[in-house]
Amino acid sequence: MAGQSKKATRKFEKNHLKDTIERRKEGKKIKQRQQVKAKKKARVAKENGAGNSEPEQSVANSKIPAKASKSDNPFGDMSVDEFFQGGFEIPEIPKEKTKNDLKVKEGPVKAKKRKRDDAEQNDDGNISSNSSGEESAVRSGSEPGSEAEDDFANHKGELDALAEKDPEFYKFLQENDSELLEFDEAGNLAEVDALSGTDDESTPKKKRKKSKKEVADINEDSNEEDNGNEVTMAVLQKWKAALDDQHSMRAMRQVVLAFRAAAHVNEDDGKEYKYTISNSNVYHELLVMTLKHVPATLNHHLPAKETGSGKVRVPTDSKKFRTLTPLLKSHIASIHHLLTIISDAPTIKLTISSILPLLPYLLSFKKLLRNLMKTVVTIWSDSSSTEATRVNAFLVIRRLAVISDSGLREDVLKAAYQGLVKGSRSTTVHTLQGMNLMKNSAAELWGIDPSIGYTTGFTFIRQLAIHLRGSITNNSKESYKTIYNWQYVHALDFWSRVLSSHCDALREAEAGKQSSLRPLIYPTVQITLGAMRLIPTAQYFPLRFHLIRSLLRISLATGTYIPLAPVLLEVLNSNEMKKSPKPSTLKSLDFATAIRAPKSYLKTRVYQDGVGDQVAELLSEFFVLWTKSIAFPELALPVTVMLKRWLKEVSNKATGNRNGKVNSSLGLVVQKLEANGRWIEKRRAKVDFAPNDRAGVEGFLKDVEWEKSPLGAYVVGQRKTREEKARVVEESRREEERKRKKGREGSDEAMGDDIDPVVSDEDVDVDDDDDE
Repeated sequence: MAGQSKKATRKFEKNHLKDTIERRKEGKKIKQRQQVKAKKKARVAKENGAGNSEPEQSVANSKIPAKASKSDNPFGDMSVDEFFQGGFEIPEIPKEKTKNDLKVKEGPVKAKKRKRDDAEQNDDGNISSNSSGEESAVRSGSEPGSEAEDDFANHKGELDALAEKDPEFYKFLQENDSELLEFDEAGNLAEVDALSGTDDESTPKKKRKKSKKEVADINEDSNEEDNGNEVTMAVLQKWKAALDDQHSMRAMRQVVLAFRAAAHVNEDDGKEYKYTISNSNVYHELLVMTLKHVPATLNHHLPAKETGSGKVRVPTDSKKFRTLTPLLKSHIASIHHLLTIISDAPTIKLTISSILPLLPYLLSFKKLLRNLMKTVVTIWSDSSSTEATRVNAFLVIRRLAVISDSGLREDVLKAAYQGLVKGSRSTTVHTLQGMNLMKNSAAELWGIDPSIGYTTGFTFIRQLAIHLRGSITNNSKESYKTIYNWQYVHALDFWSRVLSSHCDALREAEAGKQSSLRPLIYPTVQITLGAMRLIPTAQYFPLRFHLIRSLLRISLATGTYIPLAPVLLEVLNSNEMKKSPKPSTLKSLDFATAIRAPKSYLKTRVYQDGVGDQVAELLSEFFVLWTKSIAFPELALPVTVMLKRWLKEVSNKATGNRNGKVNSSLGLVVQKLEANGRWIEKRRAKVDFAPNDRAGVEGFLKDVEWEKSPLGAYVVGQRKTREEKARVVEESRREEERKRKKGREGSDEAMGDDIDPVVSDEDVDVDDDDDE
């Protein structure tokens, strides 16, 4: 509805709208059945009245005794006192079944078996008239369109009256439940098969002489039927020309029916389709033509108009929309089925791209749209999908979230989050980039409608808190596994991206108000801090580092201070970092793709070096957020003291860790903290405002870039070093993959003629791994 709806209207929509619509539907059906029965009775009575006007019937009626009326109405001569004195025994109205009544019922059934003479027909004139009236009623009811047209006319009249009495509610039904207003006039998917008939089933028109072109088209159609409706290239070219030049609805119908058969090709589902496809080239050409031309043809006949607010208007009450509804449903059902069976990346990409222009026409079919949305979300969250396919799938999800109403938008957000969680069960170096793409893209959805984003966000964050509380209160050994897994870590990291994207200080300043998602910062931070301290052992230091990075992202974007230094100091004070490590030849642990260190890495020099580098990096990243703060010296002083004390303890030759690399990196961090503190003290000595001057405090060093501070310059240099190192590692990994793939291809060619089944199975497995 245009504008802001009233509170009572929103309350009614939430609590009573669905039940009200269902009751109205049931009431309409009952009313229509009653109307049909009344019309049948009226028709039979009218025909019987014509038969009773005969002289024989009038004479027979004149001989009816007067007492018959009394027997028909036993209450006629009874007073009120006599009625109550009867003990509330209601006298039964006599129902006498005569032979004539029995013959009336049996007349239409046994008319052909019964031979009557003229005398019987004259004596039983009433019987024959009644039987003929009943036969005519049956015939009229069986005629196509007689009752259906009356029902639809009555329903249309009621809808027109509703539009006049309550236009606001009628408009709401048009936007949210157009299927109710259409009242099955458009039909369902089962009616699509009927569309394969001829177009000339309507009222016959005046005959005219057919042109040569029409005769040729008829001959071609007859040839197609003679060939068993086999789709050929010539037929495809004919359809394509009709779609391009004329935007033919008939050609679109044939294409949709052929596409339906192509989507179910080679399936033994017991269904029969009008067309068959046996050529692979024809199959490919049919798919491409359908996915590209059907949306364009549909938009030509029913152009969708988009408003400035992003809403899309489609003329759902038009005759064309009702005519095209079965085709549209069939086409979407075929696309949905095709997405579940194909595995070719370019085909999946093209199929998903064709859904985008069809979304405005599907808003009226909520159930069909929800099923399609779940399939698209599954493709988007599948790690085996290519990046281009996932991007196209996300465009469909985002477009649907923009143009849909609040109820469907909430379903889109829930489906996207569930798909993200399901798709993050495991993280490897191959899937990490896709996971980051999925989290960044999904975070954008929560900014489309802040109110719905807050309600759904609060619900999902509360679920994370319930899982954490259950793990803390449950004393079983396996309870921590509900928290210490990739799904939980990615969920917390996702909400940190959502909050950092939509609670950014710059974005809020441009909007002139705080984001409605800002109240979710506190519960997210508390859950993350509780999760990282659930099991404070050295084996789960990688998980702690992942969660610290998520909190750093929130602190950077929102300007919220989160005390992360104590969490990092806990790592340094563990025995893993204080004791001398044992030598090892293990490969360095990749902290980006690990949340749990293998037991073989514990107390080794490799693991201690990696943990030390992570702590030094995260400490510098945490303090660089406040490098221009006027309170930086006081903020860094406790941490500086603790680090110096730790360095003194581990530098002991007898009881220290004997790890010069870790100690020197942390010592350098201490130096940069002290240098940055002196830099701040030197500049704040020149200010002329008091500490209670909020504007002056926030404007301190506002014109100075953070990279020019001593700590900022150090962090910039460290970031460049890490980026270069990551680039070299990634290039070497890709080079190894190319060599491995080339070697596999060479081995496959060498064993191409080998028919050993064991070798064949292994080759298939290798190919599947490459696809993943």
